[in-house]
Amino acid sequence: MHTRRSVLAGASLLTLSGCLSAPPIGTPTSGLPDGDGGAGSTRPEGTGGPAVTLASVDDEPDLPLAIEVAVTEPVATEAHPPRLAVSVTNDSDEAVAIGEARAAVFEYQYSEGGYLALLPADGEYAADPGCWRLNEGVGTTEEYRTVTLEPGASHTSDLELYAAGVEEAACLPVGEHRFETTIARYPDPDDLGDGESADWGFSVLLE
Repeated sequence: MHTRRSVLAGASLLTLSGCLSAPPIGTPTSGLPDGDGGAGSTRPEGTGGPAVTLASVDDEPDLPLAIEVAVTEPVATEAHPPRLAVSVTNDSDEAVAIGEARAAVFEYQYSEGGYLALLPADGEYAADPGCWRLNEGVGTTEEYRTVTLEPGASHTSDLELYAAGVEEAACLPVGEHRFETTIARYPDPDDLGDGESADWGFSVLLE
C-alpha cells in the first residue's frame, strides 16, 4: 500500500496516530432512545443492540469499479458489535490505484449525523462491551493512502459498527443511517496526478 502525505478533503481523519478526539463537530448528542431495555430501547434482551440490515445501496459508480457491501454479523453480542464488509474490485483490464484506501472501504467513516462509526474489525477501541458506544474519539494518521489493484483484484475491509455521539445512557441508535464516501481511481498507480472520483454510499437500518 502506498501513502502520500496529504489530506483527503472531507475524510474523518485526525492528525496524530493514537491521538484521541471527540466525535465530529456538530454531532448531535440528544434526542436518541435510551438503552435501559424499556420502550424504544436500543438493546433487545440478550443482545447488545438492534439487528442491522441494509436499507439501500447506491448504484455502481460511473467508474470501472465494482463495489459491494454486506452485513456479516447483523446483531451485536457481548463479544462484538454488528459487523459489515465492503469490497472494491477493479473491473478494468489495467492495474489501477484506489484512494483514499481506508475511506474507499469505509474505514473510520461516520454516518451522516454522526450517530454511528464504521471501524476496522481488527482494532481495539474504548467502547462499552455489549452496548458498543464509543467512550472516546478514534485517532488515525493523516495521510493519503492508495492501494494498487490488478485487473479483477479486490480491496476489502471487515468493519464493526459502533455508536458515536449519543447520550451516555444510549447504545446503538435505532433508525436508518447513511454512510457515504469518495472513491478515487488512478489509471497510473505511479502517478496520482491524473485520476477520477465518484461518491458512493449505502444506508443501514437498525431495528
